Amino acid sequence: MRRRREVPGTVRATCDLEALEGLIEELREASDGGAAIIVEGIKDRRSLQELGIEGTIMTAAERPALEVAEDAAQNFGEIIILTDWDRAGEEEARLMEKHLLCTRAHADLWIRDRLKRMVRREIKDVESLSRYVQRMRAEACPSRWL
Repeated sequence: MRRRREVPGTVRATCDLEALEGLIEELREASDGGAAIIVEGIKDRRSLQELGIEGTIMTAAERPALEVAEDAAQNFGEIIILTDWDRAGEEEARLMEKHLLCTRAHADLWIRDRLKRMVRREIKDVESLSRYVQRMRAEACPSRWL
């Protein structure tokens, strides 16, 4: 079977954008529903806020992972771990997940894993996510996002 050659910026980019927008909407809905999102730093928080995520976004840069996990578990039933997808981010995500397993809080790594698979060739961190989404929107439909 012959593979179809894709032209950059056509249907594939639109499909990727739709999937990415859907995942961001899931993150927004979870946040609006009371879930806390744990990111690494302030720039990560700002990026999510630029994407319209207005709920609780906790930063893990200033405190040990155990302390952040305990604080989140005491105050929230659902916690979304959204660390970067580099080696340090992977380690921090797994460490927080391990700490949260001992509590009744639900640690969600699914959104992080999906997001990582979608964008890992383009960006390496949460901080770059809002700029990446803006660029994808502009490429998919330039007149709509001006």
